[in-house]
Amino acid sequence: MMLPVLLLFLGLVGTSRSCQDPVSAYRFTGAVCRLTYPAAAVLNEKTTKVIEAAFQHTKYPSVDREKSILFVGRVKYGLANLEIHNLSIGRSEFELKAGEGIEMDISNVSAVFRGTIKYGYGSWLVNVGHSIDFEIESQIDLGINPKLYCGKGKVAADTSDCYLNFHKLHLLLQGDREPGWLKRLFTDFITFTVKLVIKSQICKEINNVANIMADFIQEQAEQMLSDGGISVNVGVTSSPVITSNYIESYHKGLTQYNNITAVINASVFHPGQLSEDRMLYFWLSDELFNGLIKAAHLDGRFTLNISGLELTELFRADLSSPVPEFLSQFLLSAEPVLKVWSVSVPHLWTTPLGSSVRAVVGVELTSRAEDIRGLYFETEMVVVVVASYAEKKLALNTRVSQISILKESMSTDTLQVIEGHIGYLKEALVKIGVPKVTSELEPGLTALLDKQGVNLFDIIRPQVVSQDGFVIIQTDFGFPHHLLVEFLRKTLK
Repeated sequence: MMLPVLLLFLGLVGTSRSCQDPVSAYRFTGAVCRLTYPAAAVLNEKTTKVIEAAFQHTKYPSVDREKSILFVGRVKYGLANLEIHNLSIGRSEFELKAGEGIEMDISNVSAVFRGTIKYGYGSWLVNVGHSIDFEIESQIDLGINPKLYCGKGKVAADTSDCYLNFHKLHLLLQGDREPGWLKRLFTDFITFTVKLVIKSQICKEINNVANIMADFIQEQAEQMLSDGGISVNVGVTSSPVITSNYIESYHKGLTQYNNITAVINASVFHPGQLSEDRMLYFWLSDELFNGLIKAAHLDGRFTLNISGLELTELFRADLSSPVPEFLSQFLLSAEPVLKVWSVSVPHLWTTPLGSSVRAVVGVELTSRAEDIRGLYFETEMVVVVVASYAEKKLALNTRVSQISILKESMSTDTLQVIEGHIGYLKEALVKIGVPKVTSELEPGLTALLDKQGVNLFDIIRPQVVSQDGFVIIQTDFGFPHHLLVEFLRKTLK
């Protein structure tokens, strides 16, 4: 299988203070990622680039050995300046081994190794020292059977089950394809030494690349889920589960803001809630969303100011109730300003109909004109939101299911006037207020997703499915080539 499948998951699963068995970990899980077999097949197409990086980035150490040869005596030799050239890779295959790990086979890796052999030999009659260039033509199959486990506070991979099968290893000393008897004497034991060096270093470098890419993708995941002082702890609650059809990881999904971390200890997750028809699934709990909403509220992000022509245009909407006289005067005054904000932390809960958000919203109308009275009122609303993502844009379909005016006041004692226009205010909130807020949220959230690089992914037919207490995002995708390019660029510095 392709190396990126393992490496991608090492990055996605991140770190954790402690790992539990999956069943116990479910209730502490705020987010789940399921990567199915078809997704692994797409990632497998990029195997060659990562394997090439592992081979080419490998540093081969100098080796000093000694050998006794009949009639010659002791021979001391060393390999130095070993480099790889003309690398090409045939194909890669993979298999998900249920309950075990990932089986990877990369076949027909052709490469030329070049370097220098320094050797000395002799007996009581003669003592000679030489230094010659050598070239090795090779054809290798590479196999890795990594095991995923939970150790040292994170999910890690044991890649010790790594082997190289040499179909061809042709040693040429100084480019001599018809060597004399002395050069031929070196061929067997030098070839054996080169095999050991190549195998040891390639397997070490594969493990090194795995760790580098795990850190790289972990950094990408953390950046994607962070903005300003708000971040999300994506550490795992358990080791990933591997079946023959998918790899699944379980994440904390804890929002962090100003040294305060949210808590999730009653998650409703169960593996049966996810299917295997799409390539990639993200399961996101209501607790995760409520943590983000609370952080955004505390960070003052739920605030909207509207003024000038934009404000007057809003109130030209065709409503069933006439515009109250005081509001008409207000809109015609000098520099009218409308401010809308969340008074308290909104609360979200999800059902098959969508995600409902209950919020208490403050609305304040002010003007620089001294003879125009200011207006303030608070309203409690429940808005049902159904999200979708298409053409790299987030869309929010909203519907107000409940609305009430909690309290209202003006700068002078005109409470009776306001009570006479409660119906108008409710209608204006439903037909003007909520659509306006939605129109601001959609491009704002899309821009935030773009900032985190979501628009760089080839996302195919994404769907957002709402259920009781959680949302499932399911999609097919094209391999995010930009991530691979960026990773290789950093790795090969």
